[in-house]
Amino acid sequence: MNKINYYKKSIEEIKKLDYKPSLLLHSCCGPCVTYPLTFLYEHFDITIFYNNSNIYPESEYNLRLNELKEFVKNNYPDIKIIIPPYNNEEYNKFLKSFKEMPEGQERCFACYAKRMDEGFLYASENNFEYYTTTMTVSRQKNSQKLNEIGSLLEKKYKNVKYFYSDFKKKDGILIGSRIAKENNMYRQDYCGCIYSFNDKTNRR
Repeated sequence: MNKINYYKKSIEEIKKLDYKPSLLLHSCCGPCVTYPLTFLYEHFDITIFYNNSNIYPESEYNLRLNELKEFVKNNYPDIKIIIPPYNNEEYNKFLKSFKEMPEGQERCFACYAKRMDEGFLYASENNFEYYTTTMTVSRQKNSQKLNEIGSLLEKKYKNVKYFYSDFKKKDGILIGSRIAKENNMYRQDYCGCIYSFNDKTNRR
């Protein structure tokens, strides 16, 4: 299967803009938002959406959220962060049917889709023009799958455009890592859900 160059699509979309449209940007943590904000800030009126009930335990959820808040406050004070209620117990019920699946496959894809659907819904109900996620910046995340999900959700929520991306391209990972280090940011060592947490614990 031929891979689509989503970085190229992102540049093409930016070139079409003649004003700064509103964009709801899903972020899973502080380090993952560093480069995407660098890439998007001049072109969009950004609001961050921290919908991450997948993250286990709650202390880790709060740690990542606080790092995100601190980074945004110090570097992009005009950007607002929307924080939906945290409900890991309900989220784990959703993930339970995927618990035997390995990291990086159907369980993760279902997790991407659930959170992205929640983000699209919020964007649709609150009149955002675009929605996207920072998850494509991670080398552990499948950018092809993330953008495929975004394409399907764009058809469901017809009043919101999906901003296609592959933030890891053009040294996005390296630039983001440098910014995170400059800001002394906490960098987690597992994706987030209880299953990835247990995998990390077992490896140790």
